[in-house]
Amino acid sequence: MKHRYANVSLAELCGAFGKHRQTYYDRIRVYERNQMQLSLVLDIVELIRSDMPRIGTVKLYHILKPYLIAHGIKIGRDKLFSVLREKDMLIKPKKNYRITTDSYHRLKKYPNLIKDIELIRPNQLWVADITYISVRKHFAYLSLITDAYSHRIIGYCLYESLETIGCLKSLRMAIDSVHVQVESLIHHSDRGSQYCSNEYVALLQDMNISVSMTEEKDAYENAVAERINGILKAEFGLDESFYSFTKASKVVERSIAIYNEKRPHMSCNMLTPKQAHGERGRLKKHWKNYWKLNHEKGKNE
Repeated sequence: MKHRYANVSLAELCGAFGKHRQTYYDRIRVYERNQMQLSLVLDIVELIRSDMPRIGTVKLYHILKPYLIAHGIKIGRDKLFSVLREKDMLIKPKKNYRITTDSYHRLKKYPNLIKDIELIRPNQLWVADITYISVRKHFAYLSLITDAYSHRIIGYCLYESLETIGCLKSLRMAIDSVHVQVESLIHHSDRGSQYCSNEYVALLQDMNISVSMTEEKDAYENAVAERINGILKAEFGLDESFYSFTKASKVVERSIAIYNEKRPHMSCNMLTPKQAHGERGRLKKHWKNYWKLNHEKGKNE
């Protein structure tokens, strides 16, 4: 049976709603253009995530913005968030914990020198930490030294045990990265036996680097180092299990290079760590330290 509206023309249908036929065609063209633009944006998102697989939407939008402006694509951060959610492309957070710190030892421990420190330049404060990497049914341990001002990883070593040698290699890489005389540099870490060892402390003291350590069982005393560990695992896939130590080492090296050179940091005025390492003065933060706010609020109550 033929529908009674089958013979209604497009012009008549548009007229019934007070519209012109050209408006209908214009809207089709707008819709098609928008769909094409969204498709291009999603292609660029996939390209960015080939380097940074789990980068969040805020930083993703920051990287995309110059491309959007250059190509006249009008899409805001909220719209990007909605599109990624619709396409099931939002990143779901992961949490994995394993204890890598042995602070129950008789080696000398050092006081915390960085309480209320104001960061105004690179090579003012280095923070060190160790995280684990799963290799087959065992673990390797990644020692990291990060410049707290720029969040640039300046020393790292993936080692097959928690022996001090891995941390020493990371520290030597960090020292080799500095090509000028550094004034008043502090090295901050937890109270792990690796950082308290005679060899590690001696190397710091030989380089006139002050030794600082956490005093309480509080991750926020070494928050920058903890944050970097989390980024490498959550965004770069270092929380996966690798089939060999060689493969894990290659992924670590590539991930750190991309992190340093391509990933914008909300703590560093949305600069990459490499860019921030060339700056001086306070860097604008694009987030609120809710822990600090709540901590101070609790003190005052």
